[in-house]
Amino acid sequence: MIDHSLVKRFRQEVGDRLAHQRRLDQANGLAAMTGEDERQFARALISQVLEEHARSEIGLGRTPPTVEEEEGLAAGIHAALFGVGRLQPLLDDPDVENIDINGCDRVFVSYADGQELMQEPVADSDDELIELIQILAAYSGLSSRPFDTANPQLDLRLPDGSRLSAVMDVTIRPAVSIRRARLGKVFLSDLVGNGTISPEIGRFLTAAVAARKNIMIAGSTNAGKTTLLRALANEIPPTERLITVERALELGLDQFPELHPNVVAFEQRLPNSEGQGEITMAELVRRSLRMNPSRVIVGEVLGDEIVTMLNAMTQGNDGSLSTIHANSSMEVFNRIATYALQASERLPIDATHMLIAGAIDFVVFVEKRNDYQRGGTLRRYASSIREVNGCDGRVLSSEVFVPGPDGPAVPHAPIACLQELMAHGYTPGVW
Repeated sequence: MIDHSLVKRFRQEVGDRLAHQRRLDQANGLAAMTGEDERQFARALISQVLEEHARSEIGLGRTPPTVEEEEGLAAGIHAALFGVGRLQPLLDDPDVENIDINGCDRVFVSYADGQELMQEPVADSDDELIELIQILAAYSGLSSRPFDTANPQLDLRLPDGSRLSAVMDVTIRPAVSIRRARLGKVFLSDLVGNGTISPEIGRFLTAAVAARKNIMIAGSTNAGKTTLLRALANEIPPTERLITVERALELGLDQFPELHPNVVAFEQRLPNSEGQGEITMAELVRRSLRMNPSRVIVGEVLGDEIVTMLNAMTQGNDGSLSTIHANSSMEVFNRIATYALQASERLPIDATHMLIAGAIDFVVFVEKRNDYQRGGTLRRYASSIREVNGCDGRVLSSEVFVPGPDGPAVPHAPIACLQELMAHGYTPGVW
């Protein structure tokens, strides 16, 4: 067990010494330390502080920390300085899928095998939990994000790629949900390997991306939409210029320059305390079209940006990708129409359906399900793929892949653009 009161005290000491060194470097005209240099220097300071503490304990006639205890303290101090404090061990655990915090001492963790367990507190008080979230909000993403009484909602991407959502003052206690990004650099072959998609669907999606088809990925929360989107994006040739638009940076395509050397990541900016400076998703999608994109990737459609995005898809920006919340591949069209009604354009449903028919080529639906025949293991898989065929008062579509006997999608109906996909390597019916 780590003594978190010591971690808090030593974090302050190391932080003060680190700040003092920064001031000295600046006064002497030295270049500021890089992030990695600062972390290495902090490790040296942590060792120094712990050594001083051990000597102090011996001088007072007490037993100093053991080697294991010192290692735990060092990891805790480093996490408090550069990581996410007492959340760090959970984020370091590769089996953790989601972390739900209902106040500092009510921590529920979901694991990859389907288990959900209650874990130790992540802070000594709710105020300390709020302070931790405020620190993360100040340094994660492209701009500082407020989290206080005036701004009680927060969405951001953690350094490891996980997605954090937090609220305060609209709940009795501060609440935080963290969705882990367990697969960073992921390919369609990885998803074939873990059963998310079949080998045929893998080849189909590879060809669809190569043929620059506009693909919308739909599903419920935590069904694996973003993971599939990353895998599709990694099928795009490295010679193409990609622009991603997100509410909070999550995709992280720019982190892999060997796959995507030419990426611009846009992040929505929230208004300041005076209500100024907001840049909406719709504005960012519009701006992205002026940045010479080969493809525009919208991380998640949740509102009026849908009209701008569909317009972009019909104006020569083929090969776009996006995700949307929906309960089925068919329901996607109604969900888009609902978002379009909320936009400033106030598009009627029939106009929206015409826009959808001209913009989207395929809808891929992914779902998650507990497989009780396999001990309750949580499974995620693509269960339906729908091809958009046109518009006749409503969107016309055909379900070219339908749920198979075991859940994952299997071929069902002829694909209208089959010849085009075959030109990019897809051969139907080969398993």
